[in-house]
Amino acid sequence: MKEGMKPSGWIQSVNCAIEGIIWAARSQRHMRYHFVAALVLLFLALFFQVTALEFILLAFAVTLVLFAEMINTALEVFVDLVSPEYHPLAGRVKDVAAGAVLIASIGAVVMGYLALSHYLFPVLGQGLSLLGHPPGELAVVSVLVVTILVVLLKALLGKGTPLHGGMPSGHAAISFSIATSIVLAQVGPVIALLTLGLAAMVSQSRLLLKIHTLREVVAGALLGAGVTWLLFWLFA
Repeated sequence: MKEGMKPSGWIQSVNCAIEGIIWAARSQRHMRYHFVAALVLLFLALFFQVTALEFILLAFAVTLVLFAEMINTALEVFVDLVSPEYHPLAGRVKDVAAGAVLIASIGAVVMGYLALSHYLFPVLGQGLSLLGHPPGELAVVSVLVVTILVVLLKALLGKGTPLHGGMPSGHAAISFSIATSIVLAQVGPVIALLTLGLAAMVSQSRLLLKIHTLREVVAGALLGAGVTWLLFWLFA
């Protein structure tokens, strides 16, 4: 469509939309990655002959991520237009839009896991039904809950980002949440100790890099372990 002209009809509006999609794919590397991921998912859906409900989950996941990336690209272009020079608020707009894509991507991963896990990982996915409980549900939910709590606490305290600096340590919280889930899965004392040791090493690295204080690391570890244990105690 020529510059300064509005689409005169439905067909021209569709052509403009297609031009926008093509431009986004041409100019945005992440958009191309999402399209490639969509192709892989569609191929897997055909290869495994997924059910109608599983295909709905995959189609929604693909649509959600592509939609979020398109909105993110549009906002980036608009911000560059109105604020060609760097401005902190312009940076915030881009960060929030990128966060929307990240949230959509996490949701897409969860939906993809629900739809394909029993095809890709038959041992882990035994008994998985879209009408029942997926394996590892409590562990995944625990990590998500801990991550959300870390974000909320850092937002309230006004210092640090979810995984860099501030109270509490996000790395310590997430690593101890995962370690606690493994321990509560009764995998045996050796694996439990090794997992806790790995979580402690991740937490210690935040001290060595001087990203967190000891208090922030301990708070993160207690948050991750405590919330995960509480969820397992309530719902296991």
